[in-house]
Amino acid sequence: MIKDVVVNLSLGTDRDPACEYAISLAQACNAHITGIAFAYDPLLAAPAGGWEVMPPYWIEEQRAKSAEVAGVAVTSFEQGARRLGVGAQSHVITAGAAEAAERFGRIGRRFDLSILQQNEPGKPSYQDLLIEAALFDSGRPLLIVPYIQTAGFSLDHVLVCWDASRNAARAIGDAVPMLARAKAIEVVTIGSGSDTEEIPGFDIAHHLARHGLKVELKSIVAPDLDVSSSILSHAADVSADFIVMGGYGHSRMREFILGGATRGLLASMTIPTFMSH
Repeated sequence: MIKDVVVNLSLGTDRDPACEYAISLAQACNAHITGIAFAYDPLLAAPAGGWEVMPPYWIEEQRAKSAEVAGVAVTSFEQGARRLGVGAQSHVITAGAAEAAERFGRIGRRFDLSILQQNEPGKPSYQDLLIEAALFDSGRPLLIVPYIQTAGFSLDHVLVCWDASRNAARAIGDAVPMLARAKAIEVVTIGSGSDTEEIPGFDIAHHLARHGLKVELKSIVAPDLDVSSSILSHAADVSADFIVMGGYGHSRMREFILGGATRGLLASMTIPTFMSH
């Protein structure tokens, strides 16, 4: 059961899609929610002419501004939780970008689910660091919310992505409490059309059926094996509102260099995506 969730709060935005989605999820699951806002230490980038020593007063001014922005995010989070009658608490943590990611990964170990927003193009890539830390270091599942998300938590049509990998198995196991609430579940497999398995996904569909879940199978042929595009295209075709998949089937470095389903989906996702590693 999902009873204790943590959400990373976005900073300096008019609205926070991940926060709004997380609160609606907590309401639907009757769960407690904790909001984490990082007051980031100033980023001291080297100018073209070399390093410049920043005066202490400037650094303190930037830290004060970061703390103020984090405080605004916390206030908005707490107001949103109160409006929906959700039990909540919040914390502001001062840290650099790398330290924040490490700490969020550790924090996630104490919750059923971590919720984060997809990194928005043109913004600092803090979110990517947090997402990877939560995926690799928390030992718990995470839910990534698109930065364009407007709808609240819904499980009308769930896509379960199955490639028979360890990570996919872990994600499905972690997602069972969510799947039990779904109105429709579709197990999706992606293949080149030359697969030797007669009915891909047949066994995992039987496994989910034994949990009392009604499941349909969908095998998608993608000769170029562009997995992320195939998943998102099919999701749009069937109006899916939730995706379950394993995160980083290869090593983190290999996926960074070669791409991969995880990185591709994180870059262009349009639907909240539940991942485990």
